[in-house]
This record gives sequence, structure tokens and C-alpha cells, in this order.
Amino acid sequence: MSTLKTETRQKLMEVSTATLATCLFKRGLRNQFIQGVSRLSVADKNMVGEAFTLRYIPAREDLNGIEVFKNPSHPQRKAVEDCPPGAVLVIDSRKDARAASAGGILVGRLMARGVAGVVSDGGFRDSTEISRLGIPAYHQRPSAPTNLTHHQAIDINVPIGCGDAPVFPGDIIVGDGDGAIVLPAELADELASEAFEMTVFEDFVTEQVKNGHSITGLYPNTQPQTTADFQAWRIRHGR
Repeated sequence: MSTLKTETRQKLMEVSTATLATCLFKRGLRNQFIQGVSRLSVADKNMVGEAFTLRYIPAREDLNGIEVFKNPSHPQRKAVEDCPPGAVLVIDSRKDARAASAGGILVGRLMARGVAGVVSDGGFRDSTEISRLGIPAYHQRPSAPTNLTHHQAIDINVPIGCGDAPVFPGDIIVGDGDGAIVLPAELADELASEAFEMTVFEDFVTEQVKNGHSITGLYPNTQPQTTADFQAWRIRHGR
């Protein structure tokens, strides 16, 4: 059952991974952005959900024949069926896109079950098909061979590394057009609030810059007049 507050989820839907990265950096967390992945579909809204993880190791050929897919307890298949609605399936594919972490049918099943998105630091097969599904899906690059070629699914919902980012089950994953970032679960509420406030201020700054204002004293805010102008802008815009 999700413990992510509705208010926190709504705020995270409206902030960028860049802003969240700044908030994390202020707390000494420098490795939370998942490196080397991009979104297959156009990011018209953020992906937000709690992490449900799948871990791959290098395949051992005598244990990794095509027949393993017939086993309903195969970790890849089980992860697809067990990932909770509203969660994000995060896959540790060892940053290796030589073989696919999943394909169109499995990602389609995740979408049908109400999963919020899927992230792999490897690749997906059927990437064009996945891009048309509508579910947020992040990967390194397209890959045709089945995951059995190089990978062996081994663990479900354990701590993993994905694109050099540490991911613990229940951490909050946020994805936008730039990529995906991992928020420690215990910091999610305060990070969402801080990032939301930063976003409001940056919207004000963006408008000021478009109107010809210098960034000096504006960004960062180092002048009392900027604070006064910002507060007046918030009132006018109801923010």
C-alpha cells in the first residue's frame, strides 16, 4: 500500500528533476540522478511513484535458457505482476543495454495494471511500440536480444543501483523530460515542498528575464527589492 501523501505526489508532478537535484545537493546527496537514461515518449507530465525494484546479474548459461520464462516465479515475470499500481518499476540492468530489460508486452502489462512508470539502466526491445503506449518508460537505448542473452533476473524489491543511483524499495522516483531522479523516502515531503517553492520563484524569474531584467540580484535573489517584487507577483498570480 502506498505511503506517498497525495499532496506530496501533486507537488512532485509540478517540479523538475533539475530543481530536485539542487534540493538534494543542499543536503549532501549528489548521486540521486539516474545517469544515462532518457524517456521514450514525450514527457507531457511527470512520472511519480514509489520504487519497486528488479535486479539482474550476469547470465549463467546453464541456468538461463529460454525455458525459464515458463516459470511463473521467474523474477522478471513476477516483478511485472507484483509491482503495485502507482509504483515505478526500477530495473538494475548493470548499465548494460546489450540485452533488453523488457519488451512491449511486459511494459504494456505494467501499464494495464496501473503502474506509474518503468526505468532501466539497460535497454528495452520494442522501443517504438513502448513509446506509443503512454506509460513513462526510461532506458539507455533500444535493444533487440532477450534479457536472457546477457542478464539473469535474480532479485525483486531489494536495494539496487540504477544508472549509478542507489535505489531502495519505497524511495520516490520522479521522472521528466530530462530523466529520472531518486528521492529518499524519508525526505520526500520536505523535498517536494522546497522544490515546489523553488519552482514558483523560478517561474517569476523566468518572466522577469523575458521582460529584459538582469539576473544580477534576481537569480540568486540577493536584493530586498527582488523579494518584494516576487511577493507582489505571487499575489497577482495566486501562487
